[in-house]
Amino acid sequence: STVDAGEIKHHNQFAKEWWDKKNGPMKALHAMNDLRIQFIRTGLMNVNKISETDCEKANYLKDFKILDVGCGGGILSVPLARLGGDVIGLDASSELIEIANNHLTTNFKPDIKLKFVNTTIEEHSATHKETYDVLILSEVIEHISLKELFLQHCIDTLKPGGSVFITTLNRTNLAWFTAIFCVENILNIVPRGTHEWTKLITPDELKN
Repeated sequence: STVDAGEIKHHNQFAKEWWDKKNGPMKALHAMNDLRIQFIRTGLMNVNKISETDCEKANYLKDFKILDVGCGGGILSVPLARLGGDVIGLDASSELIEIANNHLTTNFKPDIKLKFVNTTIEEHSATHKETYDVLILSEVIEHISLKELFLQHCIDTLKPGGSVFITTLNRTNLAWFTAIFCVENILNIVPRGTHEWTKLITPDELKN
């Protein structure tokens, strides 16, 4: 399995505060959401899957089936669904999926196309080959040990010609100093121990 039990345990301890945007342990992810949405929108525009005119609409993702792998408590899944996407949020943590579902049922109308599923990408890909138009791995790959196997299962769920969006920390000395040493250990913006230097990946490694 590509699931790291230690990573699940680490993130589970913050489940109850996941949606505290201002002071919670995931406040950095909440703060990044607008940038992540812009990254996805620009990427889809660059391959002519949406136009500038489409983006003026409130539901410009309405024609896209989207898989958000490692969705946690749903921080990115929710705005994607608000923009019209047909979204599946996938996570191996039952505690985080429970938090995501609680947030969904208390904040949204039943007609929103968003479903949270507690399973692994291995299990999901076995029954959802070539299903999704968009695959999202946002701040996830750096928490995976068996990266190549994990990515293969992810890609298996993507339709031919589908789009993949990955955001992660680059394994550079600067990233270690800023994102790990300063942000986690000095400023306490991100919970200490969230990132391991040896698990970070460079763009070239990711391409290969």
